[in-house]
Amino acid sequence: MWTSNAFNLSSAWFAGFTVCASLIVSIGAQNLYVLRQAVRGEHVRACVAWCVFSDVMLITLGMLGMAQVLARYPELAYALTLGGAVFLLCYGLFALRRMMAAPDDGAADATEKGVPAPRGLMPVLATLAAITLLNPHVYLDTVLLMGSIGARQEGAERWSYVVGAASASFLWFVLLAAAGQRMKRLFANPRAWRIMDGITGVMMLGLAWWVAQSAWQMG
Repeated sequence: MWTSNAFNLSSAWFAGFTVCASLIVSIGAQNLYVLRQAVRGEHVRACVAWCVFSDVMLITLGMLGMAQVLARYPELAYALTLGGAVFLLCYGLFALRRMMAAPDDGAADATEKGVPAPRGLMPVLATLAAITLLNPHVYLDTVLLMGSIGARQEGAERWSYVVGAASASFLWFVLLAAAGQRMKRLFANPRAWRIMDGITGVMMLGLAWWVAQSAWQMG
């Protein structure tokens, strides 16, 4: 009996880990932001902690019924999708503005040369929270898909599933932060920041277009 329970818990943990890993390993808005913060060496641990916490929170909400709520009220999903498109559009335009407004390499100090000035913890986490929660993709993947799979588990297996997902999330964001910190020397050159802002801006505008198309189809 104990062996059977341990096997079921391990299977649920593995399911949570593999599903979360398959969904999270991609270059999206949240991952780009964490990578940027890691390169800057700014509140990296807090960013990783928020990302793991938000994944656990959204998966748990999905298991407890939010997935059914979104499926039952399509107008709520439409509002989230439209808001996400607007946010991604603004974020992409701001990134392109940073790229265009950055002075030449010959400026006097680091800030003037295009290296971003430091920011406080709350503005960093507020932006990351907005990127996470205003992205409709997170509700499709984390809440609907992962939450629905978790809801099929029974008893303690549900929470083993959540722990597995949290393990995958933690591992991914720690690796992403480590990769960003290894890239610090590269980003000592202000031109690298301009390139990163350009890539971020183009990707965010592309995501905004994709999300807007989804909202148009839902409407």
